[in-house]
Amino acid sequence: MKKNNFLKDLVGRQIFIPIAALLVLALFNLIADPAFFKITLGTNSTGDPVLSGYLITILDYGSELAILAIGMTLVTAASGGQDISVGAAMAIAGSVTLKVLCGSNTRPETLQAPIIVGFLVAVIVAMLFGAFNGVLVAYFKIQPMVATLILYTAGRSIAAWINNNELPVISDPAFAYAGGFIPGIPIPTTCIIAAVCVILIVLVMKFTALRLYTQSVGINESSARLNGLNPEMIKILAYVILGVCVAIAGFIKVSRLSTINYSVIAKDIEMDAILAVALGGNALSGGKFNMGASILGAYVIQFLTTTLYKFNVPSAALPAYKAVVVIALVVLSAPTVKDKLSGLGKKLKSGKQGKEGA
Repeated sequence: MKKNNFLKDLVGRQIFIPIAALLVLALFNLIADPAFFKITLGTNSTGDPVLSGYLITILDYGSELAILAIGMTLVTAASGGQDISVGAAMAIAGSVTLKVLCGSNTRPETLQAPIIVGFLVAVIVAMLFGAFNGVLVAYFKIQPMVATLILYTAGRSIAAWINNNELPVISDPAFAYAGGFIPGIPIPTTCIIAAVCVILIVLVMKFTALRLYTQSVGINESSARLNGLNPEMIKILAYVILGVCVAIAGFIKVSRLSTINYSVIAKDIEMDAILAVALGGNALSGGKFNMGASILGAYVIQFLTTTLYKFNVPSAALPAYKAVVVIALVVLSAPTVKDKLSGLGKKLKSGKQGKEGA
């Protein structure tokens, strides 16, 4: 009886969906190729020790997506919609970083400003664009996907305009640390950055009322207003926080390459961020959310992507596979399906009890 109650409680938890998906992917790879889980310690081009393997790749690139999932979760919960401009905004943030560090010379021998200054300027710019999206949603009552379509359309052109459509290149090895490895530390720096972001959002959720306010606005905006909250400012705050996440992810992207490709950088990453939120069991219509489930969902998405690449699935076909996941999530989360599954469970339970009574 206790075992049945434990299973029922586990299945009923929101985080069960990403955990189940993670286990399915892990089991598939274990059967198909156990070497998928092999981690080796080697050296990079500079002779520093680094860990490598498919799992390290998942943690590396999944951390980037997890950072975006933090902001996307808050935006979804507060506004009942999603921001589809994060990829374009990442291009802007990366372009701003390069502009500050390179100045007027696209290939400087020395950086024109400290790296931290370039990053902070990118954060400010990304926050402003986040606030712009938030104002459109909160005060002009534009549906989030439509409001963010503006930046989605124009963002990459703005990013190219910032650097006069040139491709700056930074040769300073220290700039590559954020998207690679810090000398002497064998794990990817992105994992450390993501861990810091997760710790910060956990502390914010624990010691402030951000979770309560965000969920209140997402569940019932009118009721939240009657209770003294300012729904408009809370929505804008959610978009601004997403802007910070975008700046961090954009900085990591340009750090990986030490340059930028305006049309390709972070292409379609907004869909992965939205899918991470959905895979975490969060309602895309807003309201209650589970931040931990969204973050885990981000790593599951990267697990899926890495698995597909491992089995030589063309990059152009990846969206089709992810679309199958989206369809499954939407169907399983539909009220009609939930009611039928609940009714089926009750019938099976009553039938079992009837047999035991007989």
